[in-house]
Amino acid sequence: MHQAAKFEFERAAREYAQWRAVPEAERSPAPGWWWGPAFAVHTEQEEMSAQWCARLELSPSSTYAAGAAVLMNALSDQTTLSWPDEFPRKIGRADEIAEKQTAEHLDDPPGV
Repeated sequence: MHQAAKFEFERAAREYAQWRAVPEAERSPAPGWWWGPAFAVHTEQEEMSAQWCARLELSPSSTYAAGAAVLMNALSDQTTLSWPDEFPRKIGRADEIAEKQTAEHLDDPPGV
């Protein structure tokens, strides 16, 4: 396996562990930047270290291909991606937008 692909994948695995540590209600969507590193190793049958397996919540001796599947599965059913400044935790951007929309509607004349 190319060393650069391994390095990028392990960075994504580290971020995955940080992301999973955030309570689900506060967690941002999985970041799209995981797709590239996951796809780069999705066919690699080399075993990951126990540390990387644990970070990805896999059994010891799992392969990089299995780790890639974890990252791709985190992205597979999403309809939105996280903002770069909202990773790994949401910062309330949706709340801010909803508050602005509510404030705008308060200014509307009755019946509009």
